[in-house]
Amino acid sequence: MTEKRKGARSIKDIPADILEQLNRGEIETANLTEWLAVDQKLLLANLLKQNNRSEYLQPVLKKVEQLKKQTVNTVNEAIGTGLLDLAVANEDDEFLSELLIHQADLVRCWAAYTIGRNDRLDLKDKFKRIQPFAADPHFGVREICWMTMRPDISKNLTDSITILSEWTTHKNENIRRFASESTRPRGVWCEHIQELKQNPGLGLEILEPLRSDPARYVQDSVGNWLNDAGKSQPEFVVEVCDEWLRESPTKETQYIVKKALRTIRK
Repeated sequence: MTEKRKGARSIKDIPADILEQLNRGEIETANLTEWLAVDQKLLLANLLKQNNRSEYLQPVLKKVEQLKKQTVNTVNEAIGTGLLDLAVANEDDEFLSELLIHQADLVRCWAAYTIGRNDRLDLKDKFKRIQPFAADPHFGVREICWMTMRPDISKNLTDSITILSEWTTHKNENIRRFASESTRPRGVWCEHIQELKQNPGLGLEILEPLRSDPARYVQDSVGNWLNDAGKSQPEFVVEVCDEWLRESPTKETQYIVKKALRTIRK
C-alpha cells in the first residue's frame, strides 16, 4: 500500500492523518519530503512505548540535545547509536532484533547504526549484517546504511574493498550500488576517504566490474565515484575513462564516462 502513495511535494501538504501514521511508525515515508517531515523524537517516543522500553527515551533524547547541529542525519545517527548503547548496556538483543525488521523506514535507519557502529562485531560480520539494509526497498535506509559503515571502510580500506568487490557481481542492483557509493573518495554528507583521494586506483577492484552495469542507479554511483576522484587526480580519471571506452564501448559505459568527466570538462 505504501509503495502506491506518491507523497506530498511539500511538508505543508502532507495530510494530517498520514503524518500521524508516520510519527507512530505505522507506515513508510513515500518520498524525501515525508522523510524530512517525520518528527524523529516523537517517532522514538512512540516506538519505545510500543515496545515497553520507555526508560530508554530520556538518555537518547539527551544525546540528541547535545548535538551541535540537529539535522535529519545527525539526529538519525544520535538515536541509532543511543539505542545501540542502551541495548548493549542492558543486554537487550531482543529489542535490537525488533528494530531490524520494523515496518517504518526511519526505524530501520536507526537499526542500521546498531550494526555499523557496533564494536562487538568484526568487519566481516558488520558487512554481512548490513547487506540486507543495502538491499532495502526504501531509499532512506539504503543511504543511511552505507553511512553507518563509512568510518570502518575508511579505517580498514583494503579489507573493505576486498569484501565489497564481491558485492559488485550481486544480482541485486542496490547491493552493487552500495559497493560503489560507500567507497566514494569524497562522498556526500560524510567524511572524505583521504587514501582514495590520493590513490583512487585502489578502488578499481570495485569500479571495473561495474563499468557497464545495466542499472542506472549503479551507473550514477560509479560516475560520481570517478567524478569525486577527478577533483584530486584528474589524470587518473581521464586515463580510466579512455581505457573503458576502448574496451567497453557500450551505452552504459558511455553514460558513466560522461558523468565521471563532468567536472574535469567544465
